[in-house]
Amino acid sequence: MDGTKETIGLRNVSSHCSISEMDDYDLSRLLDKPRLNIERQRSFDERSLSELSIGLSRGGLDNYESTYSPGGRSGLDTPASSTRNSFEPHPMVAEAWEALRRSLVHFRGQPVGTIAAYDHASEEVLNYDQVFVRDFVPSALAFLMNGEPDIVKNFLLKTLHIQGWEKRIDRFKLGEGAMPASFKVLHDPVRKTDTLIADFGESAIGRVAPVDSGFWWIILLRAYTKSTGDLSLAETPECQKGMRLILALCLSEGFDTFPTLLCADGCSMIDRRMGIYGYPIEIQSLFFMALRCALSMLKHDAEGKEFMERIVKRLHALSYHMRSYFWLDFQQLNDIYRYKTEEYSHTAVNKFNVIPDSIPDWVFEFMPTRGGYFIGNVSPARMDFRWFALGNCVAILSSLATPEQSMAIMDLIEARWEELVGEMPLKIAYPAIESHDWRIVTGCDPKNTRWSYHNGGSWPVLLWMLTAACIKTGRPQIARKAIDLAEARLLKDSWPEYYDGLHGRYIGKQARKYQTWSIAGYLVAKMMLEDPSHLGMISLEEDKQMKPVLKRSSSWTC
Repeated sequence: MDGTKETIGLRNVSSHCSISEMDDYDLSRLLDKPRLNIERQRSFDERSLSELSIGLSRGGLDNYESTYSPGGRSGLDTPASSTRNSFEPHPMVAEAWEALRRSLVHFRGQPVGTIAAYDHASEEVLNYDQVFVRDFVPSALAFLMNGEPDIVKNFLLKTLHIQGWEKRIDRFKLGEGAMPASFKVLHDPVRKTDTLIADFGESAIGRVAPVDSGFWWIILLRAYTKSTGDLSLAETPECQKGMRLILALCLSEGFDTFPTLLCADGCSMIDRRMGIYGYPIEIQSLFFMALRCALSMLKHDAEGKEFMERIVKRLHALSYHMRSYFWLDFQQLNDIYRYKTEEYSHTAVNKFNVIPDSIPDWVFEFMPTRGGYFIGNVSPARMDFRWFALGNCVAILSSLATPEQSMAIMDLIEARWEELVGEMPLKIAYPAIESHDWRIVTGCDPKNTRWSYHNGGSWPVLLWMLTAACIKTGRPQIARKAIDLAEARLLKDSWPEYYDGLHGRYIGKQARKYQTWSIAGYLVAKMMLEDPSHLGMISLEEDKQMKPVLKRSSSWTC
């Protein structure tokens, strides 16, 4: 493809950040830095939790500065793209960048996010003209990878400002740390003023506040810091307080006997009734990742230390619980199939009193001999055996999944390619709920009919998470194959929000065109596969001290 990177919307990412992008970062610290230091000391988030719990008295962010690498490189010690994985820019890359920039939203002259969709053909705008926290994440990663961090910084600060607003829904006050689901900028051309309007769930379908927004905000703050080396933003009192408020919400003690987070339907990407109430895998994976990201950025002052201690304890409990009770492979399925019920005391094997007859027939054929995944939900007398893509991909990226479990998830994706990928990456959930179950679980939701939308639809945005998981597990060829599938359809179909059908062959019946995160997800996947070092801004390495907790207690042995 002829032309420079500028002509296709790409900045020269091999150049150094400008002084304005660096903000208060001490430039003298960069003078003797090589472009990419492969022999780095471990960054703060790579240190074991046991080290952190013992050494909380150490000051500052320790070796966190060592993750900075000029020019937008993420700093993860992964090899640069090899000849095998390198490729010339696909013609649709230029179209994607143009569409992404068209979705930018400005507040008082500064870009602060991207709208959900830029679909002129749609008769109803609804809330697709707003900036969603979860939707902006792939857009933010694309801009960071392209050496444009300013918009990400503006977004982080603007949502942090909105977090401080009083949040009331029908006279009921939300927790102080709740982040908005979305916000909108209203321009008054007469008075020449801009006004922000935020939605904390009071306008959402079902009136459910987002649990995932705060987690994505923390994850994105770390991605910004890893990408730019700008420590000053995360260290500001405002960002430190914002993190603590989010953590205070999810680390509070109550009646729950599980370390997982109890959530309502509609609190995450699946924002309608889909039977994910309880302890959905998506929220648990994001919760785990956000805790680890916060641990790497909290200051070692009095308030910070207190939260760090609570995080360390919760991470150990959460990792054990998820790896033990949410994990399903051939052997574990066979064990559940032979469960006895009505067991009591600490010696119980069937701790949640799951009735073996409740195991759906499809899972026996779906489960390969090699492979496994984290199931959708576990709670008293209930196991949701559905596959959920986002939760499993984030489990790999956050190292909630052990290396062995991560490889098993990829084995499952390869073994069940037609079911989970088909003709358009990636199934958000599998299988679809049908017939009477669909009526009961979704409340007869006409948008979530079988193999559509959240009920087994295919979402191109998930391509970036799949690609990141593939790179982390050393399976780039899987990502390449998935990207090829997307490139055959996405631009031609005008970047739909989702696809319908058993194999994702049809544009979603109510899918918006020029869906921003479909566009950004493709760009992030392309850039990450071309330069795997970008993975560092969205991936966390395994904590070695967590590995022993995989050993099940004696109550799990028959």
